[in-house]
Amino acid sequence: MGQGFRARLKGGEILLGTMVTLPSAAAAEILAGLGFDWLFIDGEHGPLETRELGEILQAVSHKTACIVRVPEAADVPIKKALDLGAHGIIVPQVNTAEQAANVVRFARYAPDGARGVGLARAHGYGQRLREYLATANSETAVIVQAEHVQAVENIESIVRVPGVDAVLLGPYDLSASLGKMGQIDDPVVVAAIRRVTDVCRAAGMPLGYFGVTAKAVQPYVALGYTLIVAGVDTLYLGNGAKALLAELRGA
Repeated sequence: MGQGFRARLKGGEILLGTMVTLPSAAAAEILAGLGFDWLFIDGEHGPLETRELGEILQAVSHKTACIVRVPEAADVPIKKALDLGAHGIIVPQVNTAEQAANVVRFARYAPDGARGVGLARAHGYGQRLREYLATANSETAVIVQAEHVQAVENIESIVRVPGVDAVLLGPYDLSASLGKMGQIDDPVVVAAIRRVTDVCRAAGMPLGYFGVTAKAVQPYVALGYTLIVAGVDTLYLGNGAKALLAELRGA
């Protein structure tokens, strides 16, 4: 499971995902069993480190596509996530075409890139090395985040970088970089989002968006965004328990 995610993404299919932030394989397993097309596993914010990422991928990567957000646009975190068996990566704060090209290079084996070859879970711990090497470059999804005013300024050159499969908009960090922290409906932020949207659509680049609720992402689906992330595991737990407690108290 998960093979084919990149092809579905590049083919324009709407892919519905949710965010995993808790260091709990069981929590991820619950979400994976519900029918989401993919899981956004967040290795940038929160407590997920290599061991926890590995445990989550062991539990759920055979059930649904697992795309790991790495902490930075750097060689080691990218190859670690992929060696653990992620079906792709999401890379934060990719603000220039040069950064985007480096991300692709780190995620692809030679001759398409410079990813180091190791024996890890993705390679069947060495038992399926040849098979994995033959398909990894074509099946690994590379998604960059546009979440800074500099990325907005450079979006035309970013989308032209070969090997970038989608651009995921980061509305909250983008609003902060524009001096409008959290004000994602501010006209300045809306204009920046529109610029990214227009450039990506003109280039045929798939677009992604994160929102904490279904209502928050629906306008972007209407705009043609296809890589959708809605909800967070911690919010499901907190909101569900809060609602139950209020009901028990008769509130």
